[in-house]
Amino acid sequence: MRDVAVVGFAQRQMPEFDGSPTCVELLVPVFKDCYEQTGWTRKDVGFWCSGSSDYLAGRSFSFVQAVDAIGVIPPVNESHVEMDLAWAMYEAWLKIQTGEVDTALVYAFGKSSAGVLRRTLALQLEPYTMTPLWPDTVSLAGLQARAGIDAGLWDERAMAEVANRSLTDAEKNEYAIRKGGSSVEELLARPMYADPLRKHDCSPVTDGAAAIVLAAGDRARDVRERPAWLTGISHYIDPMGMGVRDLTRSPSAERAAAALDLDGVEVAELHAPFSHQELILRRELGLADDVVINPSGGALTSNPMFSGGGIRVGEAAQRIWSGEASKAVAHATSGPALQQNLVCTLEGGKQ
Repeated sequence: MRDVAVVGFAQRQMPEFDGSPTCVELLVPVFKDCYEQTGWTRKDVGFWCSGSSDYLAGRSFSFVQAVDAIGVIPPVNESHVEMDLAWAMYEAWLKIQTGEVDTALVYAFGKSSAGVLRRTLALQLEPYTMTPLWPDTVSLAGLQARAGIDAGLWDERAMAEVANRSLTDAEKNEYAIRKGGSSVEELLARPMYADPLRKHDCSPVTDGAAAIVLAAGDRARDVRERPAWLTGISHYIDPMGMGVRDLTRSPSAERAAAALDLDGVEVAELHAPFSHQELILRRELGLADDVVINPSGGALTSNPMFSGGGIRVGEAAQRIWSGEASKAVAHATSGPALQQNLVCTLEGGKQ
């Protein structure tokens, strides 16, 4: 296997994109940041891969327009996944493993504020029995949270503790659109939004884009003194039908974690769009009590569709670059109630 590292990361997150809702305008400054971090130009990038959704954009082949942000002359080696940035990164990692390229830039974008997001996401449900009912994302998460409470696995206080810690940590994150912790008691006094969820238990609707730069071997060492090496990556999927799995568990997250070496992990960036989902993921990944969870604030403070999971990878990589951590785990999810899960480990100090 080739050694591959994350050597660049840039993001933009906002409650609503101010201006024309074109993906190109979102992406150009993100690419500029990546070029400045690496010292590269577009000619140094061997492979490009994007993540987005035509349903979210409201237009067919929206990812083709995004290529304008790259520049089309000379032609580029480019691909696209109808998934989060983390899955685009997975494809790029595989491309580098083939030996065809040594470098890749993966990016994703989404303007969630253009429609009613919680309704739009019903399109990812099982199409014969679920989507015709149009159950929205927040309501399904509420059912999941209630199932855990009724089973005695967590309570509303535990959920509020997750939210309060996330909001407090987000004060140090310039890109978080919701920040500022108060107290668990104050959060519990707020009104219900989708029982037993309150608004702070749900990730905010977020517009944004993000990009990750990958490089193999010496190309990574040329860019970073301390690259964030991808030492493991694993992905599993649970059944699409909501009634055929235990919503208080996430077997696919557990299986993905079991395929990796999580011993010695110091930081975990978990893509948990709802507070109780962090509690599920902590258990399924078997994280020790001393692991720092979502120091960026996590998805509860900003969660742009199609880049929220990849941002977890980038946030973890930044802590490897800075020396704040020697080993980190990043997680991305897609689908209802933690249906699909990708987990990867990042380490510094690799020779």
